[in-house]
Amino acid sequence: MKMIFRWYGNADPIPLQYIRQIPCIDGVVSAIYDVPVGEAWSSESITAMKRDIEAAGLNFEVIESVPVHEDIKLGSGRCDEYIENYKTTLRRLGKAGIKVVCYNFMPVFDWTRTQLDKRLPDGSTALVCYNDQLASMDPLHGELSLPGWDASYKKEELFALFEAYSHVDEEKLWSNLGHFLREIIPVVEESGIKMAIHPDDPPRPIFGLPRIITCEENLDRFLKLVDSEANGLTFCVGSLGCDKKNDTVRLIRKYSEMKRVHFAHVRNVKLLPDGSFEESAHYTPCGSIDIKEILRALKETGFDGYIRPDHGRMIWGETGKPGYGLYDRALGAMYMAGIWEAL
Repeated sequence: MKMIFRWYGNADPIPLQYIRQIPCIDGVVSAIYDVPVGEAWSSESITAMKRDIEAAGLNFEVIESVPVHEDIKLGSGRCDEYIENYKTTLRRLGKAGIKVVCYNFMPVFDWTRTQLDKRLPDGSTALVCYNDQLASMDPLHGELSLPGWDASYKKEELFALFEAYSHVDEEKLWSNLGHFLREIIPVVEESGIKMAIHPDDPPRPIFGLPRIITCEENLDRFLKLVDSEANGLTFCVGSLGCDKKNDTVRLIRKYSEMKRVHFAHVRNVKLLPDGSFEESAHYTPCGSIDIKEILRALKETGFDGYIRPDHGRMIWGETGKPGYGLYDRALGAMYMAGIWEAL
């Protein structure tokens, strides 16, 4: 198992030397953030980031993420052109020594929360998703600024996207995902890369848009679209775990035994009676997910992939990107490392 840490490049307020000081951290997971979605990443930008990370004494073997253009998800417009650009990026990443690429296939919106700074009883703040707040939001007529909402979309572009997706149901989205995988998996097999899809977060439809990477039945279906070890999962415990129907311990054991978990995001969430959830400290008693049993399942199935502490609280007066402060994620990493060592 290799413990890594999310880093947002040179614009990240957390410097690499701070990450290097967390004893259990092997490397960082990052991406190229200044290239428009759909365009190929240059070899020069990939090499420059790798050089900076390795100069800090850290490894760089995982990308999170190479975004998938909406035309690919819609199966329209410049779909084939964007897939070719995606292949070019993957080949360049393979040449740079990247081993795993995390990505998602969520229409329009990435991970979605309704509040970024909910104050918890201990005085820390955390990301939360309350169903009553979500029900009152209107992405087409409201003013929203939340993680997962692409602020680069102009209002008319957002209207156009929703109109386009009105003709895409779950089956059409499955078909478009299958086409994408059949195109890229041969490329990553040749390049020594493993693709790792991230579950939808939360794992249910948002604002009428289809979501399909949500549960065991759909994970099984996904893995069969292209039955290759290179076609695998980023098993995000918090994303799948915010639906109480998903038995995360059993599922991560199942897919790790199949050697299809290439990357694990580990965080804790506190489930509320109405299906809402609050993110919490990684420490098992703080939430609804048994972190020790998650790690036991990985350990006993011989997991040798990459794992990172996922969203943390903001603690000790730290400010920064919500969910991605240094202190609480460092605590989470050491908590997981201690469990792993004990196991």
